[in-house]
This record gives sequence, C-alpha cells and structure tokens, in this order.
Amino acid sequence: MKPMKIGMVGYGGIGRVHAMAYRSLLFHYGLPADAVQIVGVATTRRESAQKAAAEIGCGFYTDDFRELLAHPEVAIIDCCTPNASHQTILTAAAEAGKHLYCEKPLAMGMADGRSIVAAAERAGVQTQLTFNFRFFPAVQRARQLMQDGFLGRVFSFRGRYYRSSYIDPAKPLSWRLRKAEAGGGALADLGSHVLDLLVFLLGEFGSVQATLDTLIRQRPVAQGSQEMGAVDVDDIALLHLRTADNTLGLVEISRMGTGATNDLVIEIFGERGALRFSAADPSWLEVYDVSDPASPLGGMRGFRRVETVQRYDGAKVPDWTMAPDFVRTHAECQYQFLKALNDGRTPTPTFRDGLHIQAVIDAAVRSSEAGRWVSLDEI
Repeated sequence: MKPMKIGMVGYGGIGRVHAMAYRSLLFHYGLPADAVQIVGVATTRRESAQKAAAEIGCGFYTDDFRELLAHPEVAIIDCCTPNASHQTILTAAAEAGKHLYCEKPLAMGMADGRSIVAAAERAGVQTQLTFNFRFFPAVQRARQLMQDGFLGRVFSFRGRYYRSSYIDPAKPLSWRLRKAEAGGGALADLGSHVLDLLVFLLGEFGSVQATLDTLIRQRPVAQGSQEMGAVDVDDIALLHLRTADNTLGLVEISRMGTGATNDLVIEIFGERGALRFSAADPSWLEVYDVSDPASPLGGMRGFRRVETVQRYDGAKVPDWTMAPDFVRTHAECQYQFLKALNDGRTPTPTFRDGLHIQAVIDAAVRSSEAGRWVSLDEI
C-alpha cells in the first residue's frame, strides 16, 4: 500500500478511537510504520490540538481546520466533529481535493447531506462514512448468506439498538442533546448504525412510520448546575419500516434502555431460514435452516451458532480465533477505505449510502410529527 497521509479534524472520544484504529491496522496487516500516518490534527482550541498531536505523535496541529487542509502532505481528511460542522468542513475539504472519511451520521439533515455529496462528486474525491458495525465478520457472513439466497423470500426483519447512556436526569446537556448541534437524538446517533446494517443486508428502505419521544425534557446546563436547559432531541425512536421491495420490519432505538450497555441486535426471518446477530456476542452469527431435519428423530433443527470470530482476509494479528471488538471494526472500516484508494476502487459505504440513511432519519421525524407513513420519495 502506498503511504496514506491523514489529517484529523476533531479529537474527542470518537477521534481518539479513530486514531487508535489507524495505528492498530498497521499491525493487523503487517504494514510498514509509514504506510498510514496522521500528519496533522485540528480542533477548535489550540491547547487541545497541541495535546492531541502529542498523543497521536504528529508534528502539525492547529485550531483552524483550513490550515490543515492547506498542509501539503494531507491527502485524506477524517472528520470527527459534532454533526453541525460536517457540511462546512467536508465541503471545504472536497474543494481542497482531499478524500473524505467521516463519522456518522453524514449531516444535520437532507439539505446539508445533499450539499456534501454534491461537493464531493463535483470535486471527484472519494468518500466513506464510518458505519463500522458492518465490518464485523459475522455481519459480512450474513451478507454473503443473503446474497446466496439462503433465506429465500424475506418475511420480516427486526433491529434494536439500546443503550442506557442518558437514564440519569442529572447528566448535563451536551451537544448531542441539542438539535442545533446534533440534528437529532437517539435516532441519528444510534439508529444510523442499525439502519445501515439492515440496508447492508436487505437493500434500501422505501417508507417509514415512526414515533419519537423525549423522556427527560430538561437537564442541568453543566455538571452540578442548578440551571436547567431544554432537551430538544429524541431519547427513543420506534420505527415500522418497509424496504423498497415492500418487506415490513421493526426498528427500536433508545438511549434510555436501563441495564443495556451496547445492545445492538438484528434479526431477519425468511421462508427458508433466519439470521440473528448481536454485537454483545460478535464472534458468532446465529443461523436457522428450515431444511434441517426436525426432532425428535435425530434432527438438528434450531438456531445454531456459526463461528465467524476474527476472520479478516489477509490479517496477520490477532489470531483469527480471537473475538473481534469495537476498535477492530473501526480499523477494518478504515483499512477497506484506504485499500480502495490504493487500488483505484470506489470505497463503501460512501456518502451516498449515508445520504440514504439520512433520508430514513428525516422521514421518521416527519412521520412522528405527522402521525402517518412517510415515503422516502417525499424527502
């Protein structure tokens, strides 16, 4: 692989995960130390940028992302900033001729999303969105089975993503709880992931009927403050969806799932079998095959656990028998992006893929407000 030079914009929690994943993929694939390099970082404060550069081990830092775009070595911009800044940063980076890698969701809404996609396509740069969960080997195996027609006709599907991150009413307001900065709540934050997994396996959606709710409507404006501020994004979202081929399914998303740490589950039911994946047990894909003989006459019918563990093609470490984790999926998402750039291929998932998920999110919001099914053609 030719040397890949990356500039990072934003270095909060997810920015640190991206940086860790870039470093680890060198070892996963036995690449030279200079094959993937973060050469600069930009944050909104010079002090935090300097601290980030020291942690990453790069020599360039700035509090103005445009200075990073002008850096002569930077070929790729990795955007890890709050959602409200994506359109400005990604458009400027595209106009500067940089390839674009961005944390989900793509944008604040469809208007911004379309603008970003148009800027990238106009500039002729490559794009990829960080839908990292599709890079679990179990999910890749599920896609292979779907493409092979293992399920036959799909009857229905379910997706669930529950976390308990906001059950404490004393947890203060942050950008994720403000529509002006986040664009949405649990649906955009967590829902974008589970929706992408279902699109990856089933194809695009056609329409949605949704109910969104905010369960804690006021929070302290800062840790320990008595002053309260309004929460104007959703805490929970319940969606009925139809795919483009009219298959009906259900998706539930909540940041108020008491007891749930990172409960991401997808299930697909078909005439010949069923598939189930849980991110809490990522080494396995659960598979049901209708053609298996039924009990009690020696049959083996039932859900079976198919080992997928860490079967990444070409990876040198860890040993394939080891369980994959969250950072490993980020590293694989990055690796596939960089490898596509190296090979002259179009990466995936692209910003256009992210734009479809944005359309589902916007349609769900409209549905909740209007109390009806909304076709994505309306968005």
